[in-house]
Amino acid sequence: MPGFRLPRDDQRTLIFGRTGSGKTQYGAWLLSESGFHRRPTVIVDYKGDDLLNSSRYIEEISLGEKLPKHPGLYIVHPKPDDDEAVEAWFWSIWKRENIGLYIDEGYMVPDKGALRALLTQGRSKKIPAIILTQRPVWITRFAVSEADFYTAFHLNSDKDRKTVEAFLPHGALDERLPKYHSKWYDVGENSLLTVGPAPSADRITERFDARLRPKRRAL
Repeated sequence: MPGFRLPRDDQRTLIFGRTGSGKTQYGAWLLSESGFHRRPTVIVDYKGDDLLNSSRYIEEISLGEKLPKHPGLYIVHPKPDDDEAVEAWFWSIWKRENIGLYIDEGYMVPDKGALRALLTQGRSKKIPAIILTQRPVWITRFAVSEADFYTAFHLNSDKDRKTVEAFLPHGALDERLPKYHSKWYDVGENSLLTVGPAPSADRITERFDARLRPKRRAL
């Protein structure tokens, strides 16, 4: 797509939209094209999403074990009452550096300081992040203000729209888009594009497998 560029390994992306708008599949596609072949990237999956758990080459880890050292994709499944463990785990990522994060759903992460530190210092610490949320008003303000890229699907709530409109070009959310379409805003290029639906779930899983399989065999 002319004018479209993928985020670098030190950048942050915020994807927001109501339930069923297409954000989860789009986020998974973006993750499937990210730099996890250069550094370990961990998926924080509170919801047990089928697509994110579809590849047998994405390794499940727990909050209590050491952070992965090898490049690849890893997935952790916190429970809603794991706030203290998640906070400590995020601080360990902040200390370790050079680890990617994919968070779905962003509002469930405790806002006690670690996530803010990861977002505000992520560039220097080489901690790229992709954060998804259906309610931007519920997540830490830093997830919105520190993003280098925004993907805007349809939002139902005026409060959610107002939360993100200050960081987007004027009128970016005014257009009613076709189903599963979104607005992609590249802050560095000041470029606003309309983006079509992500590839199918099967194609995204195939992409995960194709990129992860050689890495797993090499270990």
